[in-house]
Order: sequence, then C-alpha cells, then structure tokens
Amino acid sequence: MAFGTAHTPLAVRMRPRALDEVVGQKHLLAPGSPLITLAHESSGGEQASGAVSIILWGPPGTGKTTLAQAIAHSSGRRFVELSAVTAGIKDVRTVMERALNDRDLYGVSTILFLDEIHRFSKAQQDALLPGVENGWVTLVAATTENPSFSVIAPLLSRSLLLTLEQLEDKDIEAVVRRAISDPRGLADQVSITDEAVLAIAQLSSGDARRALTALEAAASSALAEVDENAHDPEEPEIPVITDEVVARSVNRALLRYDKNGDEHYDVISAFIKSIRGSDPDAAIHYLARMIEAGEDPRFIARRIIISAAEDIGIADPQALGIAVAAAEAVQLIGLPEGRIPLAEAVVYLATAPKSNAAYRAIDLAIADVRAGKIGRVPTHLRDAHYSGAKKLGHGAGYKYPHDAAMGVLRQDYLPEELQEKTYYNPTDHGHERTVSERLEKIRRITRGK
Repeated sequence: MAFGTAHTPLAVRMRPRALDEVVGQKHLLAPGSPLITLAHESSGGEQASGAVSIILWGPPGTGKTTLAQAIAHSSGRRFVELSAVTAGIKDVRTVMERALNDRDLYGVSTILFLDEIHRFSKAQQDALLPGVENGWVTLVAATTENPSFSVIAPLLSRSLLLTLEQLEDKDIEAVVRRAISDPRGLADQVSITDEAVLAIAQLSSGDARRALTALEAAASSALAEVDENAHDPEEPEIPVITDEVVARSVNRALLRYDKNGDEHYDVISAFIKSIRGSDPDAAIHYLARMIEAGEDPRFIARRIIISAAEDIGIADPQALGIAVAAAEAVQLIGLPEGRIPLAEAVVYLATAPKSNAAYRAIDLAIADVRAGKIGRVPTHLRDAHYSGAKKLGHGAGYKYPHDAAMGVLRQDYLPEELQEKTYYNPTDHGHERTVSERLEKIRRITRGK
C-alpha cells in the first residue's frame, strides 16, 4: 500500500487551492478584507483600487505560502514565485520585465510571491520598488521576522502589512482530519484515533506543515506495522494511527500537558517558583517542558517579565530589561530559535539576587488607597502653573532639591495623614543593599529624622 504521489510530501499535496480551504487566519479572510479583494480581482492589466501589495508576517507553518498561492489561483492572474534564499537582483528584474510586457501586450497582470523577503539585502529589495510602485506586479511577500526591522521603509510604506497568528490546536486537528480523508492526502487508506490527532496537534506547536509531516511519518509507521503482521494479503488490514505510533514515528515523547488544564497551571507554577527559589536547572527543565508541549512562547515570555519585576526587582535592576529583551527577541524570531533568549533570561533570573520589596511596596500603597487613606496633596507640591493657582497658595514654599548641595533636602512629600508611612523597605540582597544604605541617609534628610 502506498500513500499519495511518490516523492511529493503530504504537506505539499494538501496545500489549499482556494481561500475557502484555508484553515485558521479568520481575521484576514472576512468578506471585504484585502486578501479576499485581491483574490477576486480581474486578471486584466489595469489594477483595481484594491490591488495593493501585501507583506504576510507570521510564524512558520501558519499559511503564508498557502495564502499567496490561493490568491493567485482564485484571481486567475499569472503567478510567479521566488525565494529570497536563491533569487538575486537579476531574477527580480527578469520577473519585472516579463510582468510589464504581459500587462502591456496581453493585458495579463502578475502576482509575485517572494518567500522569506527578510533574507533580501537592501539593494535586492530596492530592485522591487519600480515594479511595485508602477503596478507592474502585485507583490505578496512572506516573512517570519518583524518587517519593521527586515523590510526597507519605502517598500513597507507601499505595502499592506498583515499579521498571521499561530494556528490553534483546533485548526491543526482540522488539517489532520482533512488530510486523512482527502483524495490528495491519505484518501482514507489509514484511520486515526482522537488521541493521535490531539498528539499531533500538541507536537506541531501551531505549525500545519509540521503537523502534516508528523502525520505522514505516523501513517508510514502504521502501514509498516500492518505489513509486518499481515495474515491475509487478500483482505488487508487498514492501518490505525494511535498516539503511540505518533510518538514512535516522530521520536518524541508525548507530554502530559493540557494547555487549558491543570498541567498547564502546575508547570508554569513550578517554573516561576524555581526561578524564585534560585534553581536554574529546575527552571530550565520546566521551560523545556512548556516549549516541547507547544506552549505559546509569548505567554512564557510574559511570565518571565512578571517574575523579573516581582521576585528580583531592585536587587538586580538589569533583570527586567533582560526579560523584556527576551520577549522582544521571541516576537522577532519565533521558535525554535526563540528558545535561546528565553533560556538566557531564565538562567539570569534564577541566579540573580531576589527581592520583592518593590512588589510589596505597591501592594501596601494600593491597600491604603483602597481603604481611603489618601489625604490631600501638600500645598507646596500642587501644580502652580495655571492661572489663579498662586492665589490659592499652590506651590508656595516648595524647595527645589537641585539647589541643595547633596540634591536632597528636608521636605514633606506624603499627605499629612501619611507622614509616618514607609512602603518600600529594601532588602540586603544584591544591588538593593546599596539602595538600602542610600535610602536610610535620604530619609534622615527628607523626613528630618
């Protein structure tokens, strides 16, 4: 028994031929959206008002190439595909010249799909400008990197940027089930259990191409097992893809991890507590479990930022900056490379000195405000810039700290009812030890104690 067309991967065979076959990205496929408009335009030489060039930005396997080809097939226009990995300026100019001739001589417009445009140099991207600006081609470019950093400004300003979202598990499940039954796919030559569908969705991390590759490998494994154990060649047994077959065929353990269930909360709780407890090995372990289970890396990055602010704070002022930088890096490069800055931030946070003094300070202050302990802003601190403020005494008696030799002077800043309040109490950990010593001196001056 053989599956599909020889040497043609399942992911290629199952690529949608029209926009209505596309799974996911509903926010881009609503009636009247730019993609729908572009797909249903006439193939004539004169571009309609909606024939705007488009840049598709999203993680791998979310359908960038699929959308471009579906648009071309739906619109009936000439479709040319280039990859920035192999194409050069000469290739781009050849496409532009052919597109101009086709438009002027035959009334045929061209869609140029450029995959991985972020790999083009500035000079190569400049070569696209005349064709895009003059309407010789409608450019549909795809990138996994932030176009603000990887696409030149003139090209970006002439194109509409559309962001593709990572596919949800339900989208991946739909892709897998369609591939099982579709004649272009496995044509019901195998069956699959619900558990196996969930396993493939879990292992794919929102990447439809990865899911179909895993399905093809699992189908081949199931077929091999049936052939090995076959007893009656005239009545062949239909191979069944189970979650065990999936695990063996992709050589990865199926993690017990429900992104909407208890395991999700248990693992993220253990992750945060391991960072707080200064155990980088445990923290990295739980990070790996989340990544391998297909957890959204942006969710992980947000939790790392919160940990830096809540558990480290001023004990290491660089921690928050490193956490934010890791989150931005993940947003820019995605997975799998994004695991590296995430790991770097996790190790830094786990080994950094800890303090929750700033976290406790804001919570204590909020508790007082909610309890009505607020008081009036001292008169000398009130705004004195508007007309009539000085008549009310606003700003009168305010002392400008920069006029003092040390930059600090005796002055009341809290409302009168809260003069004795202390919200921020620094620890002796890391940088906060220096802050503690300095703050003690400052308070002796500002509060006169």
